[in-house]
Amino acid sequence: MSETLYFETSKEDKTARYAELIPQISSLLLGETDEIACLANTAAALFECFSFLWVGFYRVKTDQLVLGPFQGPVACTRILKGKGVCGKAWAENKSIIVPDVDAFPGHIACSSLSKSEIVIPIRDKNRDVCAILDVDSNRLDDFDDRDLTGLEHICGILEKHLFSA
Repeated sequence: MSETLYFETSKEDKTARYAELIPQISSLLLGETDEIACLANTAAALFECFSFLWVGFYRVKTDQLVLGPFQGPVACTRILKGKGVCGKAWAENKSIIVPDVDAFPGHIACSSLSKSEIVIPIRDKNRDVCAILDVDSNRLDDFDDRDLTGLEHICGILEKHLFSA
């Protein structure tokens, strides 16, 4: 596959847009074994597809999440377990949708432009969190169950492709 994404549906039709994106991400990952390359292309594909404010990955490094490949404004470099939305998703090993980041206790404001957020854990073969997908929007309440389903599917592809061996 060439490194060009193709979409026929509008960004407002999230379900159809994820349905178009998911096989393209699978194709981008096909044959690539480098973790950074796979995470980088996945972040870029999500960023391009939906025009989110920020899309990126944090990787678990001992007792912290460390910034990995991303698209968007400069970001926080390290996050402790249990801190902010990403740290909480890591600690609880579950996805989190935050409709209004200003109402989230302990939110870490990497960008004042961020208004809502969705965070999805990525697990290794032992089902331990090894990375976090973090997506921010400059609009309040921008994420819903369609995003949760689509992004969890994409993280499942990454889990199988990179972290199940």
